[in-house]
Amino acid sequence: MLFPPPLPQGATEKSLGRVETPPEVVDFMVGLAEAPRGGKVLEPACAEGPFLRAFREAQGGGFRFYGVEIDPKALDLPPWAEGILADFLLWEGEGDFDLILGNPPYGALGAGARLAPERRALYRKRFSTWHGRYNLYGAFLEKGVRLLRPGGLLVYVVPASWMVLEEFRMLRRFLAQEGALEVFYLGRTFPGLKVRATVLRFRKGGMGLSLYDAEGGSPALLWEDPSWQGEMVRFPHPQALALEAAGVPLGRLFHLAFAARSPEFKAHPLTRLEPGPGLVPVLTGRNLLPGAVDYETPYSGLFFPKEAARLLKPFYGFPHLVVGHTRHYRVVAAWDERAYPWREEFHLVPREGVKVDPAGLVDYLNGPEVQAYYRGLYREVVPHLTRPMLERLPVPPELLQRPVT
Repeated sequence: MLFPPPLPQGATEKSLGRVETPPEVVDFMVGLAEAPRGGKVLEPACAEGPFLRAFREAQGGGFRFYGVEIDPKALDLPPWAEGILADFLLWEGEGDFDLILGNPPYGALGAGARLAPERRALYRKRFSTWHGRYNLYGAFLEKGVRLLRPGGLLVYVVPASWMVLEEFRMLRRFLAQEGALEVFYLGRTFPGLKVRATVLRFRKGGMGLSLYDAEGGSPALLWEDPSWQGEMVRFPHPQALALEAAGVPLGRLFHLAFAARSPEFKAHPLTRLEPGPGLVPVLTGRNLLPGAVDYETPYSGLFFPKEAARLLKPFYGFPHLVVGHTRHYRVVAAWDERAYPWREEFHLVPREGVKVDPAGLVDYLNGPEVQAYYRGLYREVVPHLTRPMLERLPVPPELLQRPVT
């Protein structure tokens, strides 16, 4: 047995990112799994080994079964499987597994105090796909792929956020370089959790991506890309794609920036906690309404001199377009006519030579056509609008007051 670094004091299943897999999801994944007789089958973060048990029940006992688990209290495998007490992400296993399947833990690396700084530092050194506010399941994906033999198969259930978030840009590229990927979108399949899930079936070697809709039961092939290089994975919604083909990407019309964060305001010597002469509320996402801005309600509890706001972010100094970042699967936009300081949201400034109809653009962004576009391409993969999504959002040419070349 390889003993892992000490667990955080008071570690629980939730703090370790462990989520129980619904039996129907286990059965679905086992139906996608295969290995040659006598092959090596591994379940990471195995606990009592639900995937190993289900695979053996379906395929028989002619395999060598292994499970890796960091928590000694959770490791409880049957006698026909070898249990390894270790941190899977730091485990020095040989890269010769025929099948790796399971439900890796979820959780942003570095969120709260759940992971000790030393452990985070070790993870960061080990994973080439680490980018931004990375997640445990991304690291489990990279590690699993590296442990497969050529032609080996990995079957994981993970949140769908890897499909579009920038944090997983390097992971998507890594998967595209290492083999062929099939994605089965399950939607909201974990009871009591808001997460939308995907099952990934990855074959080491080969190339390309296939996307299936498995939300309603039987998987239906939606899209194939034999030459996929790790781009965002979007749903092939015909109306949305037609809108993109006919419009101008918002990123070609505007510079996109994000507001100052709370720490910037709280550390600034001009920030106040009470209203006063010359001070205005620092606005948050709650102040942003479809087509309007609530300038009065101090949701942030912070106040800042209006005339000095441009010193914090230049775009605070003049009217501009504001688009919501986290609005739960919809686009919300308004024109900030008063030029207030903001603590959140995207702030868009027209590029040189570009003129748009502000009122028409705001109406369009809040309208049903854009909402259908957004949900059609991204469904409910993540509850917030990302910069690449916003950059691609198409603007009809008739809203432009001057042609864009």
